[in-house]
Amino acid sequence: MTSDPLAAREPASAVAVLGTGIMGSAMARNLVAAGLRTTVWDRSPQATAPLAAAGAVVAASARDAIADARAVITMLPDADAVTAVMFAQDRPPFAPGAAWAQMGTIGVEATAGLADRLALVRPDVLFVDAPVSGSKGPAEAGQLLILASGPAAAEPVMAPAFAAIGRKAVWLGAAGQGSRMKLVVNSYLSFLIEGVAEALELGRRLGIDPAGLDAVIEGGPLDAPLADAKLHKIARGDFAPEFPLEWALKDVDLAIAAANGPPLPMLEALSRQWHAAVEAGYGRDDVSAARLALS
Repeated sequence: MTSDPLAAREPASAVAVLGTGIMGSAMARNLVAAGLRTTVWDRSPQATAPLAAAGAVVAASARDAIADARAVITMLPDADAVTAVMFAQDRPPFAPGAAWAQMGTIGVEATAGLADRLALVRPDVLFVDAPVSGSKGPAEAGQLLILASGPAAAEPVMAPAFAAIGRKAVWLGAAGQGSRMKLVVNSYLSFLIEGVAEALELGRRLGIDPAGLDAVIEGGPLDAPLADAKLHKIARGDFAPEFPLEWALKDVDLAIAAANGPPLPMLEALSRQWHAAVEAGYGRDDVSAARLALS
């Protein structure tokens, strides 16, 4: 009698995604596409409806979402939201031995606070600090760079989920190192974007066509792929959010808060400029809308 090869397979890993905005919804779709049993929850129920159509299970509450998940991903906007959702009860109802990957960018201090609080009430749960580098396009393509940090025992638990949502997961050591690296990476990214915005504004004042600037830079040592993509986006007048300006500003301010020692003058000047841009109404536009605040 020939055995059914499907019956011999191990059941699909159970993953929960809490927070299904731009990034979380893309992650959930890729988890479903990879064959992982995926449960989703969001504070706004309408955000999960398209994911149900894609094959995800929609939970009625965060508690229900994580109850039987081997891997839990939070992709929520800030530390207050993560704390409110995950510690609505003193003892979060994780499955025994689950791993929790906190993947939103909430800063170094808040990440340490979550890890310490979890250790007190659920020492059996593996805490992974794993922010991502990449915006809407890479998230949708499953090409995020995952800056993971946490216990070695969490790596095999998170491996199927990370393989579905990312091009690579870099493990950086103890929990907290991922958040530190993310702030450094996003500070660099912010300088590139503001540099493109100001170069284009200077070019406008000097009568330089954006296409001419692109032609001079293309293929040379200054042709950074991200800067090139934002240059084209700005030139098209396309400010649809891939990485909203208000999120980018949040990360800049978290980096300033985490820094020790003398001031970081460029980062602090960038923060002031982007605060002005957000106050002018550009916060929910793409970060490339930093260009609009210069006109």
